Amino acid sequence: MKNIFLKSVLICLILFSCSSENENIEMPAEMVDVTTNRQPTGSSANDLLSNTFFKKLVVEIGYIEGFKPSQTAINNFKSFIESRINKSEGIEFITKQIPATGKTTYTINEIDEIEKQHRTQYNLGNKIAVWALFVNGKSSGDTNTKATLGSAYFNTSFVIYQETINGFSDSAFEPNRTILETSVINHEFGHILGLTNLGTELQSDHEDPQNPKHCVEEDCLMFFALETGQGMANMLSGGQVPTLDAQCLADLKANGGK
Repeated sequence: MKNIFLKSVLICLILFSCSSENENIEMPAEMVDVTTNRQPTGSSANDLLSNTFFKKLVVEIGYIEGFKPSQTAINNFKSFIESRINKSEGIEFITKQIPATGKTTYTINEIDEIEKQHRTQYNLGNKIAVWALFVNGKSSGDTNTKATLGSAYFNTSFVIYQETINGFSDSAFEPNRTILETSVINHEFGHILGLTNLGTELQSDHEDPQNPKHCVEEDCLMFFALETGQGMANMLSGGQVPTLDAQCLADLKANGGK
């Protein structure tokens, strides 16, 4: 009887030991709940900004063949993230090329289909993941007077219309391409962080009534021009990437950011 009891205790100890050692082992990809990355834009702002639950951020950059953003723009984006969010286990960037689609315009539904097919990084354990897609062609919503440069469409997903950015930069009287790329990338990630009044609560009244979910301050990164191209040249005429104004920074800090 004594031997049976000791064997039972030993088995329990072995099982407990295995469970403890495997707590952080990632689940198979097919078991990941992708719906946590398909929520309204801005709804994961606190999860991204704070270190409360998610300790690490993975940014997956997918780009259509021939439309990869410049390495300088990627480095600038990483610096922007590091200056705004708290992640004790750091930030990791992954890049992947996506075959040409043959399209010249994209609806958001078509952008979503590309994400479904090619995205590999999702929230898992203490890791939160963001998907950034760079495409050829333009938005299906473009008009003769307005061009969409980028769009945040889920809580951890945004698209940059790289071909449109290329057409708006590096020619006479146009902004430097890397500066424009960086500005639009940071602007769309700002929406993912809940700016302006998009999941990160306002600490002061600075939402643009004419362009909701954007900052009213014309020199702020979250001014609407960086999304639509209207008046964008004036913002970038100084040759510098716009920064967040004091009011947007206060919003982020109040929601767990730096």
